[in-house]
Amino acid sequence: MTCSPALWAADDEPANKLDVVKVEGVKQPYRTLSATGAMKTDTPVRDLAQSVRVLSADILDDAGITKLADALDLSSGIAKQSNFGGVWDSYAMRGFTGDPNFGSDYMVNGFNYSRGYNGVRDSANTASVEVLKGPASALYGRGEPGGTVNMTTKKPLFVPEYTLGLSAGSYATYRQTADLTGPISDAVAYRLNAAHEKGDSYRDHVNFERTLVSPSFLWMLGDDTTLSYELEYSKQEATFDRGVVAINGQLGVVPRSRFLGEPDDGPHVTETTGNQLFVQHYFNDDWSIQTGVSYRESSIKGISTEVSVLGNGYTFLRPDGHSVVRQRRSRDNSALDLSGRFEVLGKVRGAGLLHNLLFGVDGYKFTDNRLQFRVRRLASQDIDLYNPVYGNPPPPFPATPLTDTHEEQRSKSVYAQDQIDLSTQWKMLLGVRYDKYDQSMLDHNSGKLVEQSLSATSPRAGLVYQPTKTVSLYATASKSFRPNSGVSYEKLPFPAEKGKSAEVGAKYDSADGKISSTLAIYKISKNNVLTPDPRDPNNASIPAGEVQSKGVEFDLGGEISAGLRLSAAYAFTDAKVTQDNAAATGVSLIGRQLPNVPRHSANLLLVQSFKLGGNAATAGAGLNYVGEREGSVAPVAQVDLFKLPAYTTVKLVGSYAIGKAWKFSLDIDNVFDKTFYSSSYAQWWVFPGNGRKFTLSGQYKF
Repeated sequence: MTCSPALWAADDEPANKLDVVKVEGVKQPYRTLSATGAMKTDTPVRDLAQSVRVLSADILDDAGITKLADALDLSSGIAKQSNFGGVWDSYAMRGFTGDPNFGSDYMVNGFNYSRGYNGVRDSANTASVEVLKGPASALYGRGEPGGTVNMTTKKPLFVPEYTLGLSAGSYATYRQTADLTGPISDAVAYRLNAAHEKGDSYRDHVNFERTLVSPSFLWMLGDDTTLSYELEYSKQEATFDRGVVAINGQLGVVPRSRFLGEPDDGPHVTETTGNQLFVQHYFNDDWSIQTGVSYRESSIKGISTEVSVLGNGYTFLRPDGHSVVRQRRSRDNSALDLSGRFEVLGKVRGAGLLHNLLFGVDGYKFTDNRLQFRVRRLASQDIDLYNPVYGNPPPPFPATPLTDTHEEQRSKSVYAQDQIDLSTQWKMLLGVRYDKYDQSMLDHNSGKLVEQSLSATSPRAGLVYQPTKTVSLYATASKSFRPNSGVSYEKLPFPAEKGKSAEVGAKYDSADGKISSTLAIYKISKNNVLTPDPRDPNNASIPAGEVQSKGVEFDLGGEISAGLRLSAAYAFTDAKVTQDNAAATGVSLIGRQLPNVPRHSANLLLVQSFKLGGNAATAGAGLNYVGEREGSVAPVAQVDLFKLPAYTTVKLVGSYAIGKAWKFSLDIDNVFDKTFYSSSYAQWWVFPGNGRKFTLSGQYKF
């Protein structure tokens, strides 16, 4: 794969297909002119009939970002979703969320990383975050029509480099990192990324501890062949925290710090061990093969006490108006995910055309085991909303679990893509994929086995016109599908979600390559979307009908003047229900905005580089605006509907380097200590945003 050496060197990546180039002291502006790893080819982004935003290591560093969720705030059209007690990442892209049982979809080095159980994603081993808008089913199969997130990891280098980091911040938060790389021999290089973070929270009795260890190796098997292996182990111990409540739709009745669980329940423990093996071989400058295997084990285990509701009335307050009903749950879930792919890439020239071809096959096997116990609505477990007292003796769990299931998914697929250079100004993309999918679910409680087989064909077509060397106009259309996990209240399988998307847009890249921007207009529809079943909304789902998203997105990044780097994004997202299940739920949602998705959102980061005392320094500010949003994911009556208010937060960032070895930075998030609510599931589970937070970091390179 041939890429821009300077661009890749800024992220410590190989500059050419089998060469390593390192450029010292190069700070790149916030734009990407090379292809993304998720697209699997070396096509420049400006030639793609798709909106693509790549968040490089530079912008992540400038913004002081250590988690995936914070990185995605820098891109347009991405909204935070209910995060399952704060233990994993959940977001919507262009209004579409994914499977709430596993958190949102994302990939690592082009392999699915969301099947199973992940904690909050740390960025210690991340080289870049690639945000690809629109359906990717023509390349990757099952997925959301709103888009795909792919993280590329830091790769081994044959140039020794060692970096250690330490930070301390508000809420007794401490973080240590290590990034070590270099040659083992002339043909083998290694890299070790590690991070450990521990802290409390602006929330009472809430704390966390996260560990990431990721060694990787690169073998040069010949002049044209590489083999790489990456291991990623992560462990998270975090308080399961559903947040605060809204009384009759009103927020702020209780302080954002009020914890309504039980401190003695202990943490939820999430563990993930992932392995990736990848081989790439070049036959010549035109033809190559690439193949890889990914194997992941993941689990989540813990006990939580959570606000609950009184029967089917969906009221969580006792008649006294201040005692809150609670439930107690025990979770012990585990998953295995094995996937692999084999691809052939080539170029064919003829009749004045250049065909950039991709042929591939892939498959996966996913196994998910869930064991959950629950006891609910016992008066002894109530808590006073305004004067909470913790430590009541916990009730025993029943002998029969609420959930005891074993699910298996198997998929086999074949796909092809042709990116055609019709002329110097016109480019065309044609792609298609066929997936065959088998699913089985064994309910140990009833002994019932539910099975189904599905198939889907996912086409994609796009056209790019470049009237000048700096402007690209594009149009694209595609289809997507996503099999739904689990079974219904009646223990029957669900039909797969199906989506359709159309998009037009314009891209501008300045002649000097320092500024890049994209304007996109799109329309997406999706049916067979699962929503909670009113008969048991916390544990059962039904296909809700159809949802639709229309919108406009604008992303811009670059160096707008000497040393002044800008990242900006704006999105108008009209994502709403167009067909619902009102006969079953008792309330029509047609025309209602999808939950947690604002119609308007924007973000801005401006960072100035300068010299101070002969050393490099930066200073900058960021702004994040999120508009008003629907707050209830599964309303069954008009009284359940409520709004999350709009908010704007401000952050300040700065750094100072002493020579080439030392670098210090200070970040202040939510400078004005704004009280806001980042997401919710219902009025009894509303997650408040972080208060003001200071973080002081030091980094030493040797």
